[in-house]
Amino acid sequence: MDDRIAALRRAARLDALLGDPYDPANAHGFRSFLAADMEHRPPEAAESLLAEAGLAAEFVPARYGGALTRADLLLRVLRPVFRRDVALGFGCGLTSLFAASAVWAAGTDAQRRSTARLLLDGGRATVAHPGLAPAGGVRRDAFTVRRPAAGGLSLSGRRDVLIDAARADRFVVHARTTADPGARDHSVFLLDPAGLPGGRVHRLPRVATEGLRSAVFSGLRFVNCPLGDDALVGRPGEGATLALRTHQVNRCLVAGAATAAVDPVLRSAVRAATEGRVGPPARRWHRPLAGAFSDLLACDAMATVCLRAMSLLPGRAHVPAVAATYVIPTLLEDALEELCAVLGPGGRRDGGLAHGILAKLGRDLPAAGIGRVGAASCQAVIVPQLSTLAAGSWLAEEEPPPALFRDRADLPPLDHRLLPFAGGRDFLAASLAGSADRLTRGRSAGGRTALLGRLAEEFLGELRVLREQCAALPARSGGALSRPAAAALCDRYALVVTAAAVLGVWEAQEGDAPFLADPDWAVLALSRLGRRLGLRAPDVPDDCVGGVLDELLRRERAGHGLDLDGVPLSL
Repeated sequence: MDDRIAALRRAARLDALLGDPYDPANAHGFRSFLAADMEHRPPEAAESLLAEAGLAAEFVPARYGGALTRADLLLRVLRPVFRRDVALGFGCGLTSLFAASAVWAAGTDAQRRSTARLLLDGGRATVAHPGLAPAGGVRRDAFTVRRPAAGGLSLSGRRDVLIDAARADRFVVHARTTADPGARDHSVFLLDPAGLPGGRVHRLPRVATEGLRSAVFSGLRFVNCPLGDDALVGRPGEGATLALRTHQVNRCLVAGAATAAVDPVLRSAVRAATEGRVGPPARRWHRPLAGAFSDLLACDAMATVCLRAMSLLPGRAHVPAVAATYVIPTLLEDALEELCAVLGPGGRRDGGLAHGILAKLGRDLPAAGIGRVGAASCQAVIVPQLSTLAAGSWLAEEEPPPALFRDRADLPPLDHRLLPFAGGRDFLAASLAGSADRLTRGRSAGGRTALLGRLAEEFLGELRVLREQCAALPARSGGALSRPAAAALCDRYALVVTAAAVLGVWEAQEGDAPFLADPDWAVLALSRLGRRLGLRAPDVPDDCVGGVLDELLRRERAGHGLDLDGVPLSL
């Protein structure tokens, strides 16, 4: 069976098993998740259901007996889970994927097979990674591995806040392995707690958190814990590069899945705006609702294209993927602010459900690592590479293959081993140049396509300005890279490549999705991105907004997803 069709079927099965999230009697509905959040307890019924449904297989590569073939298909399977509860997504295995990613990327065959067996048998893994520091580079704290005079390896240190540390059957630990600070001062170790000597590893008490309150956060402490040489994942000193290589997949997945988490808020806003009305909502809500919908589609386009690139163009995907992780939370936060105004006090007519979901999202998204701290970490990765991109990639690199944007195109499987820890190439900037050129040559078509062409030219002009400004940045890390002006360049770059993703997805439509093939949604999405950049974006006609709004209303009434797929949901 085609991998895409198989993934969509598995996603539909999970959605059906979880049931109608708005049903008050559903043990896996929004009210149950809000109650679990309020009481700081895991939603055990939903966790058990997803475990029995085999969700863990989604995090294991197919060559080791799992269902993981491509990251963009994994995103589709995660949508039904994140649409209901972000914390459920982490508690039901996404944390295990984060831990296992280093093993998939650099582990021995024996390490990969043992990790695969563990997850497929229902086990859990957690990861104590150093994280990306806001000031640049990788945080270096918590754990240290030394080689005593008596020989062997010894692990010591503690980390107080790790998700699923209390329930994990494997630990993936990033630890300092040399006293000299530098790019190679950390290594990664795979540990089986059952095989460690008693009294040397301690699971610390659970920690209360502001976000993801139903997830289980606790700590780990190691005291001169002996390790076997076979615990090392990859080569000594490879910890920082492994973190950067795997973060591009994991964080982009979280950002893409977070887009699904905004679906119920937009759906509730539509219901609030149309309550008591036979026709569409009041005119004052047309642009906020249609705009938020176009933002979700833009976010989905950006995440999906970057995740597909990890299979098709692994050597060119690093910077765009980090940009996706950077820009999507900002777009989602802005959309949620607009929807707050639409919901107003009317959102309380559902017993406070919509406002409860909204408030929970406001706590969960930052805790998931895609809030302000996550943004600073992304800047630390992107900014040092901007001068290289400006000098050798932008407006010079060849366009990506059309298959990258075609939803039904077959792609190679994701291979974590091929992902670099940095990249001097940028397929989205190249795609923007090609899209703008084709739209310019086809401008005689007039109408919305001509309007989209004008928008594409504005973004291409912004890329040219960025190239000049980024070329002046220092090539190596330094004080200039941490200044606000450099961060602003990062902001602008992320918005430009998001526009490129939207254009690429729109161009790739092959007739089976009439709404996506129509330029209205792309025009509205690009105009909103352009407004954030301060571009001279042309006014979006009312009937263009109306076309997007009509599709939103149709999907809400039919119970279809508010993403690029728009598949029927259990509502």
